[in-house]
Amino acid sequence: MTLFITTKRFLLIISLLLLPLSWAKAATIMIVGDSLSASYGMPENKGWVYLLEQTMPQHQWINASSSGETTGGGLRRLTGILEHQSPDVIFIELGGNDGLRGFPPKKMKNNLEKMVDLAKSSGAKVLLSEVIIPPNYGPRYSSLFTKVFQEVAEEKEVELVPFFMRQIAIDPSLMQQDGIHPNQKAQPIIADIMRPYFE
Repeated sequence: MTLFITTKRFLLIISLLLLPLSWAKAATIMIVGDSLSASYGMPENKGWVYLLEQTMPQHQWINASSSGETTGGGLRRLTGILEHQSPDVIFIELGGNDGLRGFPPKKMKNNLEKMVDLAKSSGAKVLLSEVIIPPNYGPRYSSLFTKVFQEVAEEKEVELVPFFMRQIAIDPSLMQQDGIHPNQKAQPIIADIMRPYFE
């Protein structure tokens, strides 16, 4: 009888421990990014988002990334997207094109803050990607630009994900000829970098 009760208790404990895991398997994850997340220069099924979808099929993945997207464009699109989708997690990877076009960091920050507010108000957990631009824009602009992501993450209390291109951009063999976009060889590496944040 004692053994039966012990076994029963053990099974109860295991079931309680597995309960949150079963809930986590039902997440809908949406990526709102630019060309770095939109499989630029290659088939969509070779991009890092698709690769994660294949290795984490328990989640529903929505890649709402668009090449050339700015934070302003992302803000406009997110408003419309959330009228039809209810993701559990939203990963925002935008700002690179703002920087390449020399847009004011203050404006970019305002757009990102509004995106985070929209995502939070929909009930989604928000992950914000850090973004870094090439140094040829000058140290002052580059510093102001980089600080935007840290400030938004702190002020809005969301997780800041280190820029996945940090490890990629320094290796020419992982970059396309334009020197800006990761190539197909880089995609599994990016997927490995990003996987822990979605797990």
